[in-house]
Amino acid sequence: MPEWLSRTQLLYGEEAMKKLKASRVAVFGVGGVGGYVVEALARSGVGALDLIDNDKVCESNINRQIIATRKTIGQYKVDAAKERVLDINPDCIVREYKVFFLPETEDQFDFTEYDYVVDAIDTVTGKLSIIEKAKKANVPVISAMGAGNKVNPSMFEVADIYETSVCPLAKVMRKELKKRGIESLKVVYSKEEPIKPAESAENIDKDTKRRSIPGSTAFTPSVAGLIIAGEIVNDLTEIH
Repeated sequence: MPEWLSRTQLLYGEEAMKKLKASRVAVFGVGGVGGYVVEALARSGVGALDLIDNDKVCESNINRQIIATRKTIGQYKVDAAKERVLDINPDCIVREYKVFFLPETEDQFDFTEYDYVVDAIDTVTGKLSIIEKAKKANVPVISAMGAGNKVNPSMFEVADIYETSVCPLAKVMRKELKKRGIESLKVVYSKEEPIKPAESAENIDKDTKRRSIPGSTAFTPSVAGLIIAGEIVNDLTEIH
């Protein structure tokens, strides 16, 4: 085991570290939450990562996304994330997909290749498709609920989707998953009531005249992402 993983091995043991090295995890959405998932999985010794996102880093990402710096503005997020991963673990196998995951693009992915799937995207249709594909392939999946407009990271928790409350996104997901006959889903969510963001020219949709961009902080999506990564590592190594 390489020296840089020695502190992790003290807690998990040699066999668990071998499991992590042999695992492939797909992270759909490499933004505020997903970027921290990728970072922590790379630092935990996961041997293969599939990164799926078609967005590019912009200046407004700098306040909360670990891949976003002045240097990476304009880069595809998956490119910036891959560079960080390989700086941490040059032996990690990283596959990039510059695509938004939607029902129209889902056939590009073979979920049976994965040991774990992370849903860290924003669109409900995409989230539902990821979850359905993972369930059909009998692959563990964990889904991020809403982290926008929240400022208390201590209120995040892990639960089954049907045990969630308060979170508006979780409410929609419960309804849609029930329609599809999906009986359980591990999620990370917060019971914090969303804060109403201040109105500004930047977050008002010009067509609908409604707020279109949620507020966010450096510490809220990062905590959700790190919780997700912890769940994955513990599940893959069967340590709880």
